[in-house]
Amino acid sequence: MPINQFKAALKGDRALAGCWLSLCSNTATEICAGAGFDWVLIDTEHAANELFMVQQQLQVIAGYPVPALVRPAWNDTVAIKRYLDLGVQTLLIPYVETPEEAARAVAATRYAPQGVRGVSTNSRANRYGRVPDYFKRVHDEMCLLVQLESRKGLDNLEAIAAIDGVDGIFIGPQDFAADFGHLANPGHPEVRAAIADAITRINKTGKASGILSFAEADAKGWIAHGAKFVAVTSDQFLLARNSEAVVKAFRG
Repeated sequence: MPINQFKAALKGDRALAGCWLSLCSNTATEICAGAGFDWVLIDTEHAANELFMVQQQLQVIAGYPVPALVRPAWNDTVAIKRYLDLGVQTLLIPYVETPEEAARAVAATRYAPQGVRGVSTNSRANRYGRVPDYFKRVHDEMCLLVQLESRKGLDNLEAIAAIDGVDGIFIGPQDFAADFGHLANPGHPEVRAAIADAITRINKTGKASGILSFAEADAKGWIAHGAKFVAVTSDQFLLARNSEAVVKAFRG
């Protein structure tokens, strides 16, 4: 039975720096997987990744000692089932606003009677039937993260964190900014204050807090504030910004 190294690392003292994978490229994924990040996340919400592409990237990542997370496009039971059958052990569910939505996400990751996950005895998740104790241990190795992106989600933060099976809560700064009326300005003082308060509240619940922050100073600031897992860059961001820097250097 594969051990969920990300879930285990959340219990440690060190903050975990991760990389978002949005380019839908096996090669870009392999490069980032071997770079030394604490975790990588294959995004299917704001990237063109489809199921088979996710499978191929999971196979590439498996060659490196880095946990692979996946963000489905939505809190969809059928989509979640398919990612779990690919062997995904950690999911980040977007746009969760209520404890009922969080409970639905948990149920999608659990077999009956605890949940509604469909049963396949021969999938990549159980190494094609070669893990004899898979069904005894699968829930122990499952890690579910939910993403708060609105003020409604903030209002329900403690109730969401109280749902058994939710392991961590992730903050989406851009969506927060939009919901607060500051579209594309997550650095607005009102937004930053709300994020800081959210991280503090998440940590008080005993659940792991996370955030996406590609500016180094901001990422380090949120880590100092208590964020446990932070997406500090992405394959797409690295290519875009560094290619621009090279052009600038040679244009004088």
